Amino acid sequence: MSTAHHRRLRKPFIGAALIGVGMLVLAACSGGGGGGGGATSEPTKFEFLKNAENTTTEPILQALATGACKAENTALPLEVSSIPQADLDAKVALLASQDGLPPMFSAGGNPAEGAKLNKAGYLLDFDKALTDLGVRDKVSEGAVSTIKKLYGGSFDMLPYQYNIEGIFYNKKIFADNGWAVPATWDDLLALAAKAKAAGLTAFSASGEQGWPLTRLVSGYLFRTLGPDALREVADGKAKLTDPDYVAAAKQIADLGAKGYFGSNVASLDYDAATNEFLTGKAAMIYMGSWLLGNINSDTDAIGADNVGFFPFPAVSGGKGSIDQYPANVGLPATFGASTYSPKVADWLKCITTNYGNEALKQGQITGFVADDTSISLPAISTTIKQTIDSSKDSVLWFEALFNAKASSISSTNAALLVTGQMSPEDFMKSVQDALDAG
Repeated sequence: MSTAHHRRLRKPFIGAALIGVGMLVLAACSGGGGGGGGATSEPTKFEFLKNAENTTTEPILQALATGACKAENTALPLEVSSIPQADLDAKVALLASQDGLPPMFSAGGNPAEGAKLNKAGYLLDFDKALTDLGVRDKVSEGAVSTIKKLYGGSFDMLPYQYNIEGIFYNKKIFADNGWAVPATWDDLLALAAKAKAAGLTAFSASGEQGWPLTRLVSGYLFRTLGPDALREVADGKAKLTDPDYVAAAKQIADLGAKGYFGSNVASLDYDAATNEFLTGKAAMIYMGSWLLGNINSDTDAIGADNVGFFPFPAVSGGKGSIDQYPANVGLPATFGASTYSPKVADWLKCITTNYGNEALKQGQITGFVADDTSISLPAISTTIKQTIDSSKDSVLWFEALFNAKASSISSTNAALLVTGQMSPEDFMKSVQDALDAG
């Protein structure tokens, strides 16, 4: 998944069925997850197995191979191979069962499968490895927090892609109307009413995709119940049908009932919703930093200088913090524990040190620290970069910990929720039922 420009792929991919969990627990690699290596011989190439749909990581690695990491590439040549995303989970599982994982490979589509690989000892412990290499501080703590939340509590993936989410707004519309950036939910509601009264769509959103609406549900949950609100559901300690959870769905349903999403939210796809905001017809849009690809393009009618960003606002009396940004790491990559040799370690150190800057040159903001001050960025990109660099904690998104069925039902029914065709109670029950069914 691309950091700068995602479209319909905001939920975790669900790849082909794994060959069997049992294969993942056969004779875990001798290096384990401890970051200490265990390879019996030095690999002859620095192979990177990735999903074919990811077109953003390879150009940066190739640039490093001929630039900052030229010496590492000479010692251990980079070789990139690709397979379709749908086949990746099964391929990784098969290679793991044969003790044939390459030095670096893309994670499977389902975070739970990545956690199984780590538990079985196949993945490198980056906390230890990067600390040993003296470059642990070159990875954003916010990105590490997101990885740990997604992949079983360990820093066992690298954030080649990293996106934070929040509300982008039209600075000119705000300035022309004398509107201040809202800091609280009540402020946001008051602002939405003013936007509608001014003949604007308050929030552009794609009901066809659904997830842009459910992101608002989870945003409200995280601000009211705290960052573990959906982890509690995943762990069976709470249910989406509990009153506090239904209340969050009702808040977003009320936005729809008041017309703040416009009259055609159910039929808007991702591109149409984005266009509505970037042509000045909507005051705000909830989205992730992948939207920078659209904002900074020549097709942005309102211009990048007229786009601002603020976090999901605080809810009075809530347990969450406005500094906890919803975030994801796209489809990250990891290193195999059994192939972690001295030359692979050299590659890891060089990548960690230089990836953030090289990505920034190519218009991408990642979870690696980018400290080259000579790189010029549009103001909105600088805002996002500074937010990522300073972020220490993160939360996930509504469907992040859901199974495939619950994730699909959530997105499908979101438009029904905001158009009044499904009650908040029924919406949350439909998703919870799918979770209960497993």
